[in-house]
Amino acid sequence: MADLFSTDVLTTVVQSMLGNPSFLIDRYFPATQTETAEEIHFDVIDGKRRIAPFVSPLVEGQIVADRGYKTTTYKPAYIKDKRVFDMNRPLKRSAGEPIGGGSMSPMDRMRAMLAMSLQDQLDMLRRRMEVMAGQVLSIGKLTITGEKYPTAILDFGRSPANMPIAAKLWSDPTALPLSDLDTWAMQVLQATGVMLTDVLMTPDVWSVFQTNPQVKDHLTIWRSLGQQPSLSGNAPILEGGVYMGNIGTYNIYVYSGWYVDPTDGSEHPILPAGSCILTSPALEGVKAYGAIRDEEAGLQAMPYFVKSWIEPDPSVRFIMMQSAPIVVPYRPNASLSAKVL
Repeated sequence: MADLFSTDVLTTVVQSMLGNPSFLIDRYFPATQTETAEEIHFDVIDGKRRIAPFVSPLVEGQIVADRGYKTTTYKPAYIKDKRVFDMNRPLKRSAGEPIGGGSMSPMDRMRAMLAMSLQDQLDMLRRRMEVMAGQVLSIGKLTITGEKYPTAILDFGRSPANMPIAAKLWSDPTALPLSDLDTWAMQVLQATGVMLTDVLMTPDVWSVFQTNPQVKDHLTIWRSLGQQPSLSGNAPILEGGVYMGNIGTYNIYVYSGWYVDPTDGSEHPILPAGSCILTSPALEGVKAYGAIRDEEAGLQAMPYFVKSWIEPDPSVRFIMMQSAPIVVPYRPNASLSAKVL
C-alpha cells in the first residue's frame, strides 16, 4: 500500500481536488507563469500610437526605432500553511458516524481527514489570491503583510486617473451612471486602446443602479415591444460574481465576497462597499509563482508544494503546503475603479 503521506501521493491528491470558485481570478487572471527565481519578471512592450513619418522620395529613408519594452520585476510573498495531524484522531469516531461504534476503519478516517486538511489548505490559498485580485482591480496595487512578514506594497503602475474616481453619487436621482461608464470607458480606450466590457458592482451599488432613472429609461427605449429587459431584477444571494445581464456594450456583474484577515481576525469584503469597477479580460492578468524554497521540492517553481513529516517525541505528524504566489496585470490601466456610494 502506498504511503498516504508521501510527497508523490500528497501531490496527486491535491491535484485531483477542485478549488473553490474564484470569479476574479478565473476571469481576469487566467494565465499561469512560473519562474525558478526569487522574483517574477514581466516584459511590457511600448504601446504608443506611432504613425509612419513623411520624407521626400529623393532622400534616404528615415530610420525608425523598433518598439521598445521594459522588464518589471516583482518579488512574490511566501506562504507556509502548516497543520498538525493528530494520529489519535483516526482512532475516534468522526463527525456523522454512529455513536457507540463508527462505521469507518481508522485508515478510512485518516484518508478522509487528510483530504479535508488538504482541501482547506487549497481553499485558503485560492481565497488569498482572490483577495489579491480584488486589490489589483480596486487600486492597482498589492499590500503584502503578515505577522512575521514586513509590509511591502507592490505598485503596478496604474494611472492615478484610473483609481478610485470620486464620482457623483449614484444614489442621487440626478446621477447619470451610464454616462459615467461611457466617460470612463473612453478615458481608458484613449490611454490603452482597450475597450472595457465588464462592470463589477458591489450589491449596494447594484441596488441603486438598477433603479436609476437613466438606466430604466435606457432599458425601456432600447428594446422592442414584448422583449424582456436585458438586466435581471434582483441579484441572487450568492458569493462570487453573478452575471446580471448587459446594458449597451457592458456586461454587468454583482460581486460579493469576504475574507477573514489573519492579522486582526476580522472579516472584510473583498471589494469595498460602494465600489464600481470597469475592466476586461484584456487586463491580461497572470497568476505567477516563484520558486519553492525547499530542497525536497527541488527548488522548482510550482503553484504549491505539499510535504509531510513526523516529529518522533512526542509523536506527531505535520502537513505543510508552500506557495510563492502573486497576481500581476500585464495591462494595469485596462481597469478603472470608482467610488459611487
